[in-house]
Amino acid sequence: MDYVIRVHASPLEIPAQAWGTLLAQQDVPSPFMQHAYLTALHTSGSATPDTGWTPQFVTLWLDDDLVAASAMYIKAHSYGEYVFDWAWANAYADHGLRYFPKATCAVPFTPVPGSRLLAVDATARQALLKAMLDVAQQHQLSSLHLLFTSPDDRAACDALGLMQRQTVQFHWHNTNVQGEHFGSFDAFLASLSQEKRKKIKQERRRVADAGVIFRTSVGTAISSKDWDFFYQCYERTYLEHGNAPYLSQAFFEHMQQHMPDNWVLFVAEREGVSIASSLVAVQGLGTPNAVAYGRYWGALERVDCLHFEACYYQPLNWCIANDVQRFEGGAQGEHKMARALMPVPTYSAHWLAHPDFADAVERFLERESAGVNNYLDHLAERSPFKREEPQ
Repeated sequence: MDYVIRVHASPLEIPAQAWGTLLAQQDVPSPFMQHAYLTALHTSGSATPDTGWTPQFVTLWLDDDLVAASAMYIKAHSYGEYVFDWAWANAYADHGLRYFPKATCAVPFTPVPGSRLLAVDATARQALLKAMLDVAQQHQLSSLHLLFTSPDDRAACDALGLMQRQTVQFHWHNTNVQGEHFGSFDAFLASLSQEKRKKIKQERRRVADAGVIFRTSVGTAISSKDWDFFYQCYERTYLEHGNAPYLSQAFFEHMQQHMPDNWVLFVAEREGVSIASSLVAVQGLGTPNAVAYGRYWGALERVDCLHFEACYYQPLNWCIANDVQRFEGGAQGEHKMARALMPVPTYSAHWLAHPDFADAVERFLERESAGVNNYLDHLAERSPFKREEPQ
């Protein structure tokens, strides 16, 4: 196929409608790969060369038709990726070699699985990946990394010989033992073991006894005042941990203006004063495949168990009430199992230019994969759900 390959220094150089049409055709589309989301990261100054994310978006065209596209960045560091390769960078440095800059195909600061190689078919997808590898080699980059990939992405990576890596996240599914959605939060609790059910009730009671109540706003009902309060909470929590927030307030202003229907805000109040909030992204509301994504939280006051209530119990209750199929809890967090978020494998793919390091990393990934599979088996034995009695 005689594709025209273009490399873009900004998502603004790619027509938004063409990008959206392509995204809608993918096996795992997500709101975070929307043109508006990637543009907001860029125009808000959150993911730009100044923060170590230099856009090199690669597109393939047939005449005037966009047939493949990727959000690729040249990275000066590994922050904001959530698939950790710092040990690889250190090994390069120990041998007097340069690991940075590298190329990363991902949504900045967003550890959510989804389609990374947007394409009309498998042929175009492989051609896109080949073009990305060519860009990495032309820039003499150490490596290319595709993070939180979809099944179609992984097939393309396998075809071109990239190394696959497996990690673990924790997701909640709105499904009882009969395969039906839970009818209420109490019905969900009834599916858990007595120990886990008791723990959740105790945690929720502590928040209620502290006089905290919640209000929920969806989409355009989230006011500018609410968005401002959320950012105050979000920024405060980062600063308390000694870091500046990854995302600027301008980013969230862009979300309010251009992607309001993809957000749900939970605000905790005590005696009429807002004290904390959590922001959840949503996709496909009103469809059988609706998904919610736990994303950001922050608090201005400390209340025992408030984080669990704001980030898990309120969103799960909302998901049940709105027939949402799945709630993805974000990166890491074995403690999430106690809240019935179960372990699922997530994937990334990697190409390293240096043949000896590529061999060493491949051997490491084989050992790591075996360890991850054992870890998943171990976690499965600790399920928070009631055990079925043998017949």
